[in-house]
Amino acid sequence: MKPHLLRMVDYDYIVVGGGSAGCVTASRLVGAFGARVLLLEAGPARGSPILAMPAGYMKFLASDTYLTMHKAVAQRQLDGRAPIIPQARLLGGGSAVNAMVYMRGQAADYDSWDRYLGQGSGWSYRDLLPHFKRQEDNDHLADEFHGAGGPLKVSHLAHHCAMSRSFVKTLQQMGISYNPDFNGVVQRGVGFMQHTIDPVTRRRCSARDAFLAPVLSNPRLTLVTGASATGIILDGKRAVGVRYVEGGREKQARASAEVILTAGAYITPKLLMLSGIGPAAQLRQHGIDVRVDLKGVGQNLQDHHEVPVVAAANGRYGYFRQDRGLAMLRNGLQYVLFRSGPVVTTGVEACAFIDPEGSGREGAIQLYCVPTVYLDRDVTELQPMEGVTLTPCVTRPKSRGSITLRSADPRDLPLVNPNFFGETEDLRLQIAGVNFAREVMRSAPMKDLLKGEIYPGPAKLSDADLEQHCKRNVKTNYHPVGTCRMGPDQDEMAVLDDRLRVRGLEGLRVFDVSMMPTLVSGNTNAPALAIADRAVTLMMD
Repeated sequence: MKPHLLRMVDYDYIVVGGGSAGCVTASRLVGAFGARVLLLEAGPARGSPILAMPAGYMKFLASDTYLTMHKAVAQRQLDGRAPIIPQARLLGGGSAVNAMVYMRGQAADYDSWDRYLGQGSGWSYRDLLPHFKRQEDNDHLADEFHGAGGPLKVSHLAHHCAMSRSFVKTLQQMGISYNPDFNGVVQRGVGFMQHTIDPVTRRRCSARDAFLAPVLSNPRLTLVTGASATGIILDGKRAVGVRYVEGGREKQARASAEVILTAGAYITPKLLMLSGIGPAAQLRQHGIDVRVDLKGVGQNLQDHHEVPVVAAANGRYGYFRQDRGLAMLRNGLQYVLFRSGPVVTTGVEACAFIDPEGSGREGAIQLYCVPTVYLDRDVTELQPMEGVTLTPCVTRPKSRGSITLRSADPRDLPLVNPNFFGETEDLRLQIAGVNFAREVMRSAPMKDLLKGEIYPGPAKLSDADLEQHCKRNVKTNYHPVGTCRMGPDQDEMAVLDDRLRVRGLEGLRVFDVSMMPTLVSGNTNAPALAIADRAVTLMMD
């Protein structure tokens, strides 16, 4: 390290990205290890108070207030569609704007990482379970799978509508067993999901609330929001700092120990590539000096995708127009006075993990029940109405996409290629999920609440019809991962080693979900929190 760089060191660690992983990382380094930490976050420090209400996030789903709206590159296999893929832009990241589902995935997901890395790598489910438990304060479970007394509040929703209850009963009538705990012994079955909501206050428990808030007043933590990182400062083969822009001014910060990237599956690889770390040919194409040729940076993008099936209801069983007019005022007053009613729900209360093809792949589809008409914003065929939307989500897609640079300008968003249905097996499984959802709607007791299917519609029966419907409507489930995957030494596409160090460099690690070799079969916020906790432990051992 050059002498002048030593004199400019300001912090022990710099954490880039104040999302779920970043909040956990900064909190543990400051609180448990007494480190001097700079945490950089591109978004604001706080969002609207409405976001703290469980139902409040729905007000912001279609806006860019706290979201960066990435537009995918045109997808040839989707007949040229370019879906919008949001990413959180707010301290707390996805945990501050999401639907608050607490879902870990299957033990087999993590055990497959351990086999891929080499048995005993430290990334099996058994290795991660203590971190899940240590973080958790579950409102009704405390056993070998669940923790009590941790900072992260986890609870069942205090309100379930008639449509959600009907969905759960219908699946049981169809032979799908009831599962009281998707994070327990097995994932398969139907039931009500757990959420990161405080059971007393009935407010969202984000990563900011659970992990960062206790150390915000600690002088060893420096939090800078509205700060967009533009690159990593390298001294030879060592990361020594970060360049960023705050308030229109270019700034630099130095780290004596390590730089840790927690900016997510889209921005973490972008920062690496802007810093000369990535596929050499791509970097040279944009006039960027190659510091480390890592072919896997930006590759291996995976995301859960889903397709809606919609039916009209014959009465008021869900949440249509509950956020407007007199209903909104009544529901708001009930929430303020009693912490009950529709405002304490996320509106997505129940799901099922099923194998619609009978292939033996446990939980191949996660089938959500949304008790209203819920479509992506580029779908204009239907108007909102009393109804229900069942969304089969492919949990372990085979397709792999990519993140590439648009230019060498840090202000430009990266090019996102999700490659939904890039593998025909994913499309086939998605269609199987759509057919299963239609069967649910035709089965009692749910059918007794419905007028009938309206989208894709009862006349759409052929394979060609359903293929067109899936291509027209496939959308993200907001779980992108894998773009800086960890892997064994012999894998030339592995960006990180099993301690999440960037290969070919010192002092640089990635602690967010871009480290996943393969996507877990469940919502990704809970894994993001546990992975960061595990990563800090490995780094500080």
